[in-house]
Amino acid sequence: MAASQPEGYLATPSAGSGAPVLVLHAWWGLNDTMKRICDRLAEAGFTAFAPDIYHGKVAYTIEGAETLAKALDDESLQADTANAIDFLVEGTDDAGRSVAVVGFSMGAYAALELAAADPERIHSVVLFYGTGFTEHGESRAAYLGHFAENDDFEPKSSVDELEESLKAAGRPVSFYTYPGTGHWFFEADRADAYDQAAAELAWKRTLEFLKSS
Repeated sequence: MAASQPEGYLATPSAGSGAPVLVLHAWWGLNDTMKRICDRLAEAGFTAFAPDIYHGKVAYTIEGAETLAKALDDESLQADTANAIDFLVEGTDDAGRSVAVVGFSMGAYAALELAAADPERIHSVVLFYGTGFTEHGESRAAYLGHFAENDDFEPKSSVDELEESLKAAGRPVSFYTYPGTGHWFFEADRADAYDQAAAELAWKRTLEFLKSS
């Protein structure tokens, strides 16, 4: 029985179907920026789905985002991401295919957890300025990472530690650091952080990675 669509945002290509990509939003919630990312993936030929991990709540300030993130429990997060994978793998025209995951900040942490917990169904992971401390021995994914040079939330030491642990687990890894950028440099609605040149380069690399996966 095909999985029903969970709460979230689905974007499909004009051809009707494409390789499935799961998009995990940053701590702001499933805002218009994250929906636009799904649309852009669909324009590039992918079927993209972003689960609404906050179930309708969206933050517009750091303080508001911190409140929402602190209220999120791991069990709920794991259930929402697992349901989203079920939907993409079983409930779309590409049933039976493994999935790529693109995670932003908090969503990057969730993507790392998911790749380790569900290795048979996750073949590629794209991280935007987010790390984690997951054991990667079970993962079968390839990893692409985009990180800011001046990041108050993800220090270089955390990025280096993640890269080393993934390589130690035998995973293919390509991490890039974007000079002069800060956290959220990819998100156009973050006027204080958005860097158009870095965002365009990161997007180009992301599409190349996903299409070759």
